[in-house]
Amino acid sequence: MKFLTSQLMVLLQKKRSRHNIVLLLRFLAALCGLIVTYSVLFHFIMEYEGHKHSWLTGLYWTLTVMSTLGFGDITFETDLGRFFSIIVLMSGIVFLLILLPFTFIQFFFAPWIEAQAAARAPRELPEDTEGHVILTAHDPVSATLIRKLTQFGNRHVVLCPDVDEAHRLHDLGVSVMIGELDDPETYRLARAEKAAMVVATRSDAINSNVAFSVREVAPSVPIIATAVDPTSIPILELAGANSVLQLPEVLGQALARCTVGGDAITHVVGNVDELLIAEACAYRTPLVGQTLRESKLRDLGVNVVGFWERGGFIPASPNAVIGSTTILVLAGSADQLQHYDEQFAIYNVSGEPVIILGGGSIGRAAARALKERGFEYRIVEQQPDRAVDPERTIIGNAASLEVLELAGIRHAPAVLVTTHDDSINLYLTIFCRRLRPNMQIIARVNADRNVATLHRAGADFVLSYASMGANSILNLLTQSRLVTVTEGLEVFRTPVPASLVGKSIAKCGVREKTGCTIVGLKPVAGGPMITTPAADLILTAEFEMVIVGDALAREQFGQLDK
Repeated sequence: MKFLTSQLMVLLQKKRSRHNIVLLLRFLAALCGLIVTYSVLFHFIMEYEGHKHSWLTGLYWTLTVMSTLGFGDITFETDLGRFFSIIVLMSGIVFLLILLPFTFIQFFFAPWIEAQAAARAPRELPEDTEGHVILTAHDPVSATLIRKLTQFGNRHVVLCPDVDEAHRLHDLGVSVMIGELDDPETYRLARAEKAAMVVATRSDAINSNVAFSVREVAPSVPIIATAVDPTSIPILELAGANSVLQLPEVLGQALARCTVGGDAITHVVGNVDELLIAEACAYRTPLVGQTLRESKLRDLGVNVVGFWERGGFIPASPNAVIGSTTILVLAGSADQLQHYDEQFAIYNVSGEPVIILGGGSIGRAAARALKERGFEYRIVEQQPDRAVDPERTIIGNAASLEVLELAGIRHAPAVLVTTHDDSINLYLTIFCRRLRPNMQIIARVNADRNVATLHRAGADFVLSYASMGANSILNLLTQSRLVTVTEGLEVFRTPVPASLVGKSIAKCGVREKTGCTIVGLKPVAGGPMITTPAADLILTAEFEMVIVGDALAREQFGQLDK
């Protein structure tokens, strides 16, 4: 009943709907008048033929004849009565079987369906809506971002210009609003001036139009836009975007950063103030085969947060063994990381080229990142027009053994699978793992659901385009209170829990209980951050803790005082 009342209210709010209902009521009034007239005439003609019936009988006869049921229990005996019956029958066919259904559908049922659809996907948000995130598409990046926003309790709405698509998304449980993306009125109705952020993830041209339209109604709201073409970045900024994310470049650099075979020095992936989070390959270094305790990396001043092994993050523990494919996650100051580099810069040098399968925007970004690190590489690409560096590009099908051998698959330390199709990436991963069981394979996926599939296929490391983009946007929204430094690994700042006050870092058991690592302490009253704090340092309420861990570890940390 409550749902029915709300639907009627939506229906009656529209001027056209109110007009249609008036027309329907007029038609019903005319139909009722006709039935009453026929019922009265029935009595006069029956009396003419010498019969008497009740008024209810007259109404009964009129309805049975007009509806063409005609039970035959009451009939006229004269030609006048039969002629009257024909008139009643014909008018009944027109009014009850043709006009009534058509009028009901046209003036009530169709507007009712439209009102019901409008309730599913509104064209305006309530006036008290604020602090929400406005999204302009429901693509893999936005879908992943929505899950993270829901996790952190942030409201959101997806703007959709297509009504059918909006209804489909609504049925999937997505909060949607119908509106044209290039219309400033859409953003006024979406309460953009009170939003936490507007996220534009469509094409570069549409994103610039979105930014320009939003700025007309919300001059100060943060606008985050994605860009594929580097030349679009200044245009998007001129249109009003506060931050422009070139996600192919970010993902390409991340793929290159995970590659073994070029160097063993640290590569910074994130920071919280002066505290840096970095990754370093253990491949071909003296660290391989040692436990974390045996490596004595702590003596270099760096804090080992954990290891990446085959795409999975393993929190650091004294007995964890460092393997040849291990990627160390380190935390420390710039000086501490430099000290680490001085010890391991001479290791892990290989002259064999890394193979990049796919010369699209992500593949080219990975190639640039490898070149900056001194890696040799070869790109395998089918389309000749994508050969930016012909000397390092092999034109051909990456699924061809002959093409891969020409690229150097037999001796390459690693292969990056970067095509835009997850199915093709899966196929190439299986193929390369069959050719080289011990080679490092790093793959990208568009959808998060395919990450586990690529791991099962043999990929050592899988990076999700959707997660990378969503994490980058979320970092801007949270303003460094929560920073995703790499796939699935987060750095967050939090006051010292009451249960830990007065305990030393060694005895508080944060790593054992939660899987998180304390990598820094920031005085609440101000002052420099303590990077890589000593194990015997006592935790007090005067500090703000800087914690590193994955999503599960962060959730477990939040349960310490509960």
